[in-house]
Amino acid sequence: MTSAIEDVWRTELPHVLGALVRRYGDFDACEDAVQEAFLDATAQWERDGPPERPRAWLVRVASRRLVDRWRSESARVDREVRVAATEVGPGPVEAADDTLELLLLCAHPSLSTASQVALALRAVGGLTTEQIAAGFLVPATTMGQRISRAKATLRDAGARFGVVPPAELAARLGAVRHVLYLVFNEGYAASGGDRLVDVSLTDEAIRLCRLLRERVPEDDETAGLLALMLLTAARTPARVDAAGDLVRLADQDRSRWDHALVAEGVVLLEQVLPRGRVGRFQLEAAIAAVHDEATCSEDTDWLQVATLYAMLHEVAPGPAVTLSRAVAVAMTDGPLVGLALTDSLLDDRAMRRHHRLHAVRAHLLELAGRTPEAVAAYRVAAGLATSIPEQRYLNARAAALG
Repeated sequence: MTSAIEDVWRTELPHVLGALVRRYGDFDACEDAVQEAFLDATAQWERDGPPERPRAWLVRVASRRLVDRWRSESARVDREVRVAATEVGPGPVEAADDTLELLLLCAHPSLSTASQVALALRAVGGLTTEQIAAGFLVPATTMGQRISRAKATLRDAGARFGVVPPAELAARLGAVRHVLYLVFNEGYAASGGDRLVDVSLTDEAIRLCRLLRERVPEDDETAGLLALMLLTAARTPARVDAAGDLVRLADQDRSRWDHALVAEGVVLLEQVLPRGRVGRFQLEAAIAAVHDEATCSEDTDWLQVATLYAMLHEVAPGPAVTLSRAVAVAMTDGPLVGLALTDSLLDDRAMRRHHRLHAVRAHLLELAGRTPEAVAAYRVAAGLATSIPEQRYLNARAAALG
């Protein structure tokens, strides 16, 4: 699949899938039909070029695929008649935006939290099974089975597409926020491929988070998530160099940051932090704000960052928090203290396969002056990384030290 078609896939998938689910109701069958439509697009568009209105083309082809499949099942004649009578045209469907409702459908209470997130990343984020598996630190086959079971569970539960009643919305918010967070992260630091940043993904995550906040303006964690996205996305212009290589935070040209996004994120944070219970995304946004408000890396208030990470560890403990906390503690109490925090993660089989654990340890070993160990850790990290820009960065660090 060419990058141009991949971009269309990411952009149009939730709209096309939402259009079909809204009309036909069967999430599992609709998702299969959309996948088939994109396979058709890959073959035809590479040969003839994309149509003038890709979304309308995909809705029409996916609808035909779905109707053809149902027509082939003789035991479903009644449904075939109903479906054929309501076959979708491109006009109003093309203009509709069902993405948030599709996301809320994926967060149906019949699913476990892990299944909600995995299914939504596939249906709304347009991520591959391999990308989702990488985010969960599980094999791709395991994730594929989880997504298939989730679609079957939705079907068996009779889940329907439509506006979620306010009484049910609160139970789905956690999964929806988690999905938007992961979609944003995949755009900001791609788990694989030859480009580090996919702005179409980060922009879409921000757009959907804005819509979600409009739906639940009283939810401080949704506001915190939006603030986190804005404060992080603000660094995008300085995140890669002219060659597309990663530029670490300490070396970024902060004059290139989007300071309007920083200001918006800070204002949001100042609105919600004083109001009550502070959750995970508010704390992560507060950490991002400390970094963004420092005029240079040397001016970063690392003590405040370390304190916020300690609070985050209490609210939402996990390997990713431990790794980030280790870096902050290394800046306040020394790299050996930071390394001690990462030691427990070496006993975790999944984390040992994750390049970030070895990359953080390499950085801390470098700060500690243990150069041969740092070089070895950078090389291990590079070998495990699936993002080409990250591989180049990690190999460059090893070469510079070795």
